Amino acid sequence: MPENLDTSIAEDNDFQGEQVFVISSGHFVHDVYSAFLVPLLPLLIEKLSLTLTMAGSLSAFMQFPALLNPFIGRLADKSNARYFVVFAPAVTATLMSLMGLAPNYYSLLALLIVAGVSVSSFHAPAPAMIARVSGNRVGKAMGWFMAGGELGRTLGPIFAVWAVTTLTLEGMLRIAVLGWLTSLILFWRLKDIPIEKKEKIGLREVLPKLRAIFLPLAFILLFRTFMTVSMTTYLPIFMNLKGANLWLSGAALSIMESAGVVGALSVGAISDRIGRRSILLFSAIASPIFIIAFLNTSGWLLIPVLLAVGFTSLSVGPVFLALIQDNFPKHRASANGAYMLLAFLTRFPATIIVGLLGDKFGLEKAFLWSALLAFLVIPSIFMLPKEAKEALV
Repeated sequence: MPENLDTSIAEDNDFQGEQVFVISSGHFVHDVYSAFLVPLLPLLIEKLSLTLTMAGSLSAFMQFPALLNPFIGRLADKSNARYFVVFAPAVTATLMSLMGLAPNYYSLLALLIVAGVSVSSFHAPAPAMIARVSGNRVGKAMGWFMAGGELGRTLGPIFAVWAVTTLTLEGMLRIAVLGWLTSLILFWRLKDIPIEKKEKIGLREVLPKLRAIFLPLAFILLFRTFMTVSMTTYLPIFMNLKGANLWLSGAALSIMESAGVVGALSVGAISDRIGRRSILLFSAIASPIFIIAFLNTSGWLLIPVLLAVGFTSLSVGPVFLALIQDNFPKHRASANGAYMLLAFLTRFPATIIVGLLGDKFGLEKAFLWSALLAFLVIPSIFMLPKEAKEALV
């Protein structure tokens, strides 16, 4: 048997598909619950007499624990990361299902901040755990993981509306049982994953690599986040302003995100073979072009264009996660926590700035400028360290 075929078989055997699927399924269930807030805001506004500013602050404060991601990741690296992943679905499900019982704005705010800590406690160490059971197919595993989360955020609002319609806002706690059941399954199925004995390598010793990876990554996220924020946050508003009804406006976002799910499943695995930088470069060139095409398209042609936008822009999440895991094998959770913090710090101001540009100049110009700005990602991709292998064959 040829040597390269032996190597390929060994690498495939290292990929523990069942374990990757279990963790990705946990991601799906977890993110179903974490997506409850936005669709339930109208009911919460009515019940608690919230202003729009107060309602908007709920989502912002729920994301603030993302600032703790590096510390949560570091704690997970120094302890048993398995339990962070195992218990988060139960905790998040319980807290998000309790929203209807909050008696006032401040108690709801406190509830959501704690829920945000639970969300961070899952997302900081989970990719590290995925990497531990993926062998040399880290991109493929991250694709499964990200697809689970994307699907959860897609179906979560539907589940929330069904629950509140069937059980009332105050009676939603009963649906938390799915989160607890998920945690029990994770505890049972993940108990045999070995928690590696880390070599005593301090963070100071990896600072050169931190700079080499995170400096270009900061520029990449900064320049591309305006583009992704435009399409994921403001697309329904843009479509509505163009004359589409609310159903069609929401459908446009669902169409785009569905392509992101498909892309996440495939692009991560492809990056294992042709390299992370190659995928990022393709996305950096193709995504802005398709967004510009979207701005100049109408009618049924919007569907294939939105699918192309979703596939090229939303599918690279697994590649970013795999890039982090490739370069920080001794500090997986810590590095992923730092990446999540960086993503938060770029997304928050980008969301505000795109909105301000839309108010002043119109969303069409804001979308166009965001797409043009995304081309500046290209030089930063070449700043990333060269990969040890361009392909795994």
